[in-house]
Amino acid sequence: MEKNKRVLVGMSGGIDSTAVCLMLQEQGYEVVGVTMRVFDIASQLASDGQPKFVDEAREVAVRLGIEHHVVDEREPFRSSIVQYFIDEYMQGRTPNPCVMCNPLFKFRMLTEWADRLGCAYIATGHYVQTVCEHGHWYIVTGDDAQKDQSYFLWRLSQEVLARCLFPLGGWKKPGVRQYLADRNFALKAREGESMEVCFIEGDYRDFLRQHCPQIDTLVGSGKFVDSAGRTLGTHQGYPYYTIGQRKGLGIALGKPAYVLKLNPDKNTVMLGDAEQLATQYMLVEQVLLVDAGRFFTEQQLTVRIRYRSRAVPCEVVREVEGGKLLIRFHEAVSAVTPGQSAVFYVGNRLLGGAFIASQRGIGQWI
Repeated sequence: MEKNKRVLVGMSGGIDSTAVCLMLQEQGYEVVGVTMRVFDIASQLASDGQPKFVDEAREVAVRLGIEHHVVDEREPFRSSIVQYFIDEYMQGRTPNPCVMCNPLFKFRMLTEWADRLGCAYIATGHYVQTVCEHGHWYIVTGDDAQKDQSYFLWRLSQEVLARCLFPLGGWKKPGVRQYLADRNFALKAREGESMEVCFIEGDYRDFLRQHCPQIDTLVGSGKFVDSAGRTLGTHQGYPYYTIGQRKGLGIALGKPAYVLKLNPDKNTVMLGDAEQLATQYMLVEQVLLVDAGRFFTEQQLTVRIRYRSRAVPCEVVREVEGGKLLIRFHEAVSAVTPGQSAVFYVGNRLLGGAFIASQRGIGQWI
């Protein structure tokens, strides 16, 4: 088979990657599978110490008769993505591990292995689509609004997108399950969903304590304060809180309280009412755009400030100090969270993204 029909599929052994392999086979591609071992979670290990998903992926590959490779990338994953996750919380931000993992790790590894194995394309089970217009590759949201993963992919380069195949972009999850069942993968079709963050099982705070055991010594307890700076009580340390958090604060004020701000320098956590979380402006940084000219002039621009949030109409006001951009929402939004991604769209097309910056001093730019 000619090289340009050879595709490397990231195989987790789950529903989506299995369906991708089947779909691509039916479309005439020569499918090669690669399964990456990136982080071991005790409950996911088999009796031989290998992750169960590795065996599941291998079984699928054997059944489909495809070439399959297992690669151990635990050390680079830990030194890049896991360390980033810890560092962000230690700096008072809320990380987006998938946003960082996709360009810096997952798709980089897929591209490198595709080159080694002579594959022209790479494919994953992401529920997104791509389109190329006027020399620009755009990510388009998946047809299944509940599964769309475009938010996590805004940092992928044009070079990577040009090689990507996303067979599930035009499908909805129930249809994918039925597709597998119709092809004698009934047990696979009934499997559950994977974890949202692949390396965390349970509460992220326990993960921080386990992988950064000195955290409570480095940070320690601090003060809850209100917006006027008055002390309200004591908290466990700012890394254990995130903007907008209401539950698990460990303080009773007689009314609902929300985390408004974190101050790592003073180890304070500001609490307030839900109304105090609302804003019509935000600062973003490290902007990455598909088409800068269109981004700054687009009248139908919308933005999502977290994975599950809806896209809100917005506009770019100006560039401010430090290369940051001031964004104005056309309606009030709640809990703008430094460290999270702001992902910009026109309709269902992704125009670019940025990281939400510290909002300190934003008032001088409004």
